[in-house]
Amino acid sequence: MTRTVLALAAVALMAGCAQVPHPSPNDPWESYNRGMYAFNDTVDRAVLKPIATGYETVTPRPVRTCIHNIFSNLGDVWSGINSLLQGRGRDFVDTFGRVLFNTTAGLGGCIDVASMHGARKIPNDFGMTLGVWGFGQGPYFVLPFLGPSTVRDGVGTAVTLTVPSSPAAAVLAIDDVPVRNSLLGLYIVDTRANLLEADRLVDQIALDKYSFIRDAYLQRRKAMLDSRAQGERASTEDALDQASPEKATDTLPVYEDPDAQATH
Repeated sequence: MTRTVLALAAVALMAGCAQVPHPSPNDPWESYNRGMYAFNDTVDRAVLKPIATGYETVTPRPVRTCIHNIFSNLGDVWSGINSLLQGRGRDFVDTFGRVLFNTTAGLGGCIDVASMHGARKIPNDFGMTLGVWGFGQGPYFVLPFLGPSTVRDGVGTAVTLTVPSSPAAAVLAIDDVPVRNSLLGLYIVDTRANLLEADRLVDQIALDKYSFIRDAYLQRRKAMLDSRAQGERASTEDALDQASPEKATDTLPVYEDPDAQATH
């Protein structure tokens, strides 16, 4: 299976390396990027997507939610550190408040009790920190296996993978090889499973998936950086609302009794 996947990916990469005559100004490396996108898409369709789909099918939703929340709680630590590096003291305090609340009352992060009480998630990463520090984003750049990025975000990703406080680096730092590999595999599958719904949406509406994903990525990153430059709080919901205006602004559970409302 591995040989087949690599052969298909190599064919896809070579097929995508045809020269693009008029690349987008934001994407001067479009010829390479389309080739790498084809490579990633081939590997994804042959390996990652089927595994993620099976995981979504056989694993009960509460279990999937618990696993995702635990990894997300680890990610909040790195987000908080980046808020501090950006001089966003309030975001730093709020994020670490989320971590403490979810780690204790949320059973190690399994339950996102912070969001249930109105403490919204504040995404951050080192690529965004470099942007706040004044580094330009550089050309759009598709990373092998990891997908959409820019030169600046690619550097940020490299740093993230080496810093122990990030989820992936924390898992890679585990000495027990079977445990480390199992957790790393679970992290990858959880990440891919949470993109399945977005993947279905792109399949339905995008005529050119590569361009759609590129433009959506660049717009979202610009919106996040602009919000920081303006001194605004940048929550996950805020960033997603800019890409999807129809998305409801309040994603917290509703506990009111509809029968009781009807009697009034």
